Amino acid sequence: QVQLVESGGGLVQPGGSLRLSCVASGSIFRINDMRWYRQTPGKERELVAAITSGGTTNYTDSVKGRFTISRDNAKNTVYLQMSSLKLEDAAVYFCNADILTFIGVYGMDYWGKGTLVTVSS
Repeated sequence: QVQLVESGGGLVQPGGSLRLSCVASGSIFRINDMRWYRQTPGKERELVAAITSGGTTNYTDSVKGRFTISRDNAKNTVYLQMSSLKLEDAAVYFCNADILTFIGVYGMDYWGKGTLVTVSS
């Protein structure tokens, strides 16, 4: 079965930077879209950024110009470079990907367990 594992979360001061990574492993035939979501207690999970297999990106308005999503297809990895971090960016960040396995008939959504980003001075 496919697994997604995030890393890179931690404590950062306002204005600082972090780079999150998410590695997909398992019997992967093809990875389609890859996405980063975030969630704080009591709020719905929010789509932060998305990237297609061809490299087309989309961002939620609040992070445009500050966050950059990228991927390394050879490593089955998606990244989220976060700069100029604000207090409101603090959340658990989740990796999500639409993946077709060697066994599967169609692509399915897979989720990581999340990595915590804390923004505090």
